[in-house]
Amino acid sequence: MLRSMYSGISGLKNLQTKLDVIGNNVANVNTYGFKKSRVTFSDTMNQTISGASAATENRGGTNAKQVGLGSTIATIDTIHSQSSLQTTGRDLDLAVSGDGYFVVKQGDTLSYTRAGNFYLDDNGTLVNSSGSKVQAYKVDAKGNTSNTIGDVAVNVNAVLPAVKTTTVTVSENLAADAIKGSVFSQQIKVIDDKGQEQTKTMYFQKTSEPNATTGSWDVFIDQEPPAIAGTGTGKLTTLAFDNVGKYTSGNKKDATIDYVFSDLTQVAGTTTALVNPNGNKEGKLESFNFGASGEINGIYSNGKIITLGQLAIAKFSNASGLTKSGGSTFQESINSGTANIGVAGEGRGSIAPGSLEMSNVDLSEEFTEMIVAQRGFQSNSRIITTSDEILQELVNLKR
Repeated sequence: MLRSMYSGISGLKNLQTKLDVIGNNVANVNTYGFKKSRVTFSDTMNQTISGASAATENRGGTNAKQVGLGSTIATIDTIHSQSSLQTTGRDLDLAVSGDGYFVVKQGDTLSYTRAGNFYLDDNGTLVNSSGSKVQAYKVDAKGNTSNTIGDVAVNVNAVLPAVKTTTVTVSENLAADAIKGSVFSQQIKVIDDKGQEQTKTMYFQKTSEPNATTGSWDVFIDQEPPAIAGTGTGKLTTLAFDNVGKYTSGNKKDATIDYVFSDLTQVAGTTTALVNPNGNKEGKLESFNFGASGEINGIYSNGKIITLGQLAIAKFSNASGLTKSGGSTFQESINSGTANIGVAGEGRGSIAPGSLEMSNVDLSEEFTEMIVAQRGFQSNSRIITTSDEILQELVNLKR
């Protein structure tokens, strides 16, 4: 009787814990990035009244006689399943589609979160709702990504200085079947020593016969080609191609600019020369956005798009081993494994800009579990009251 009473008490305690977990899940049904929990039970120790016996020649074996002494909580699991993404249209709202967690830092402590509602503080530093600083890989002026993570700041007053044009690269194709004397022109914009934009026109004039074994084109800058191909003066250079249309010579450097034609081909078809000068005018940061790989792209008034950084994404060998630390964040535990930090897309999920991950709480499931817990609580209460009635009968045996 007393064993049944204490078994009922253990059931009440465990079911109360289950109701606490369900209540927390329901309370966070609208918390972005929240991961629900569940409770599982197991039986506790069993009292052995008599042990098992083996069979003999004259008698069969018997099983052990055991009385269970109640239940206990086996686990309280955090379910890290992917939830649906809600489109917000806000530039600083981000979601991870797939495996991985944003990395945030408070002091010297790293935490991890799926809640991507980020903000800029007064220094332009990207932070979460608790003020923890979002971690990212820095990208230098040459586009090289660092190997270490750090705070990322977006200076809305940033100015990109003017850079003089030193190289003009030309690619794509010059038509091999174009007639001799054909002219193709392309305007280019270069930056001078004063940071001013200058417009130049590049002319290509074919000087070889259509579909000849080898091909040649004269190139002129700001000077129209002569009426008779190959007779004019003032050309920049002559381009030569072999019998399969591969560039063989023609790169030219004048007083200030290096013209590179190595990526050009000459095959039959359409002439589509793509001229790409380096350098840029002075530009002010107008806006910024995030890419699917977590890159932070600054858009400047001069048309340049500069990568300011790339968000760090962490994954774990046992994500269920992470411990909740409040503020929709997690921290490493001894059983979660060490954070494997990298960028999105390299074995990790991709970034969905303008979206937030919703809670993975299913209300229908939670309410069903609540009913189950309630009925279990009632049943365990009945065990205690029944045991109490039997004890009362024993007390009343002697009147």
